[in-house]
Amino acid sequence: MISDLWLAIIAVALIVFAMFFDMLDGRVARMTRTQSVFGLQLDSLADVVSFGVAPAVLVYHWSLKQVPTLGSVVAFLFVAAGAVRLARFNVLSMSDDGEPKKNSQYFLGLPIPAAAGGIVALVIASQSGKLDVASHAWVMMGVTLGLGILMVSNVRFRSFKQVRLELWTVLLMTFVVGSTLAVGVQLGGAFVLVWMATVYITMGLIESVIGLPRRWRENSKSIPPS
Repeated sequence: MISDLWLAIIAVALIVFAMFFDMLDGRVARMTRTQSVFGLQLDSLADVVSFGVAPAVLVYHWSLKQVPTLGSVVAFLFVAAGAVRLARFNVLSMSDDGEPKKNSQYFLGLPIPAAAGGIVALVIASQSGKLDVASHAWVMMGVTLGLGILMVSNVRFRSFKQVRLELWTVLLMTFVVGSTLAVGVQLGGAFVLVWMATVYITMGLIESVIGLPRRWRENSKSIPPS
């Protein structure tokens, strides 16, 4: 009989493969000019299963089942938030004539593959023996809920689909690569994904806070005087 550890490893591997193919299919469609509304909807349906249902089941059996009822609710909320996130993405991705829009520089809300990646990263790091979060179900419930809230939030996260060679971009990439190498050397490769997920989420939160005054000014200008 396959142990729970091996089942977790297999689940993590399959989710990682799904992330790889999720990045690949969109690029192939753009390169071959075969983008369509049907493909957009089907991609989101696959994402709900691969990055919503699968990580929720994984985190439940890995940690949340210690508090069965509340853990089930938290896992369900993660899936529901992911479905809402994808539905909103599909709506925002469609132009007025019903055709898919060109790629934007930002995502509105945490992308569901990134949320799934956060859970997968913690599962991988816990196998190193240096980070025991599986036994702390309440901590994992907080992390899972937090990722779900970020998915349905108005926080903007970079898509990195339109990268411009600017000073800020070069400095950011230098920091990400340098810090990732440092984390890998000091803590081990198992913590690299945790660090990258943390940097991506933190970067989105910081950029959203910095951009709040500008968006407030834009909103105030759009409101007609009484």
